[in-house]
Amino acid sequence: MQNKAEIEFLELEKNKEYIELINNVINKCFEKEIKNKNLYVSIILTTPENIRKYNNEYRKIDKETDVLSFPMFKKEEVEEVINNTNSPIKDVIGDIIISISRVQEQAIEYGHSFERELAYMLVHGFYHLMGYDHIIDTDKQEMRKKEEEMLNTLNYTRN
Repeated sequence: MQNKAEIEFLELEKNKEYIELINNVINKCFEKEIKNKNLYVSIILTTPENIRKYNNEYRKIDKETDVLSFPMFKKEEVEEVINNTNSPIKDVIGDIIISISRVQEQAIEYGHSFERELAYMLVHGFYHLMGYDHIIDTDKQEMRKKEEEMLNTLNYTRN
């Protein structure tokens, strides 16, 4: 399978292990959820300062966060786009921006590996791009179930 992630390091040094993990996680997400072979995800790994700027600019929240997701399609359009097996156009399904510092901090805080936390951020962001959310409890339960199933498939289980 062709890699489904376009990866950018914004004010961070390029890291081969991160690239390998990202491709593994995103490719598995696509394998399970997306039939359209011409879609991909844009991933930006960055600093706390940069993610704060994005959060402030696009969400009007002037604080650092761990992950931001920016879907390119409305929730009601996603299913049609991901199931379109005849689309000849290469298109981005959305952007996921991750603060690597926060991944490191949260891995320590939650008592699991950096790799598991980064995988979680990727899966969490991916499902936001797919139209899932966690504002309402029933939606949150559905999203968390999908995330846990994917992380278990990838063998990134909780310690």
